[in-house]
Amino acid sequence: MTKLGESCTYAGEMVEEVSAGSANVCFDERGLVPAVVQQEGTGEVLMVAWMSEESLRLTLETGTTWFWSRSRRELWNKGATSGNMQQVRRVLVDCDADTLLVVVDSPGPACHTGHRSCFFRELSQQSDLS
Repeated sequence: MTKLGESCTYAGEMVEEVSAGSANVCFDERGLVPAVVQQEGTGEVLMVAWMSEESLRLTLETGTTWFWSRSRRELWNKGATSGNMQQVRRVLVDCDADTLLVVVDSPGPACHTGHRSCFFRELSQQSDLS
């Protein structure tokens, strides 16, 4: 993760360093906040997952990504089974404190399907939505 004294910029702007507690992260009624996971260096969006207060704490403490599985109703350490552990480089919180951006070094596929990113399908311009 970004070390104290290192250049702290994102999108060309200086970043304010705040503690998780003082950031007042807004967890929803289920106790969750969305987390966008982005590859360091390339900016690839790898996945979007949900974090609880505990998974955010574990992520900050261990330097690897932890999420809350809504379907299994349990914590999971991304890559613990597959070996594709995501090394956290920094965690940013948006201006409303209701979304996190987790910048990682992800050595392998981030998607459970085996794709590098969960975003491998593009919607066509023809809409069949009602």
